[in-house]
Amino acid sequence: MSWITLFFGFAFGTIVGSFLNVCVHRIPQEESIVIPSSHCPSCKTPIRFYDNIPLVSFIILRGRCRACQAPISWRYPLVEFIMGFFSVILLLRYGISLFYVIYFALFAALTLVSFIDLSHRIIPDVISLPGIIVGVLVSLLHPHLSVINSLIGVLLGGGSLYVVASLYHLVTKREGMGGGDIKLLAMIGAFIGWKGVLFTILCSSFIGSVVGVTLMLISSETDSKYAVPFGPFLSLGAVIYVVWGEFLITWYMGFLRGAAA
Repeated sequence: MSWITLFFGFAFGTIVGSFLNVCVHRIPQEESIVIPSSHCPSCKTPIRFYDNIPLVSFIILRGRCRACQAPISWRYPLVEFIMGFFSVILLLRYGISLFYVIYFALFAALTLVSFIDLSHRIIPDVISLPGIIVGVLVSLLHPHLSVINSLIGVLLGGGSLYVVASLYHLVTKREGMGGGDIKLLAMIGAFIGWKGVLFTILCSSFIGSVVGVTLMLISSETDSKYAVPFGPFLSLGAVIYVVWGEFLITWYMGFLRGAAA
């Protein structure tokens, strides 16, 4: 993989990330992601093309709108960088291939969902429900994922979280895991199958627990009930599986065999 390819892969990822920023801002407000063109949220001034270059414009403008000097959220360069980083990682892992296209699209959807969930505590159906259909259709082209595996992933992903949410509500009489998380894991299952769902559940639960406990320990609040959105952790678990899942599973199975010997 040449440096030129990686450079253009990173640039492509940042461009997609710039578009995702528009979606993160507008989808929760049920606004069009096409019209009007990009503009400053504070003064509504249209953003000129030279002020809309991913990452570069944020640095040149020093994180402020050229027209009104209102601060630009750090979310914008962060999303752009994350998508550029994901693009490079996928190129190194899969090269320019069908796998790159499939998983880049999945990562874009997961990034979009994660930042909406972090900002608004919702996971819009307009992303997850079509994503389930797309994931199943993609399995027709995926050489290592059958349609049956994809459908089982949908049922296992959505069904497992639905059971957990129902039991939690039955025991505590409170709403725990939202329906958005259920549909998100169903979408993830459509793309990576039932084995990927199991890995995602275990990985996201572990990371989410560590983060949740850490936030509780460092917080000065006396109330220990924190509403930590689970969507970003599910997304991170899926990303880890796609990029490093095979290696981690092989390592863990080898570790278990060594411990049992």
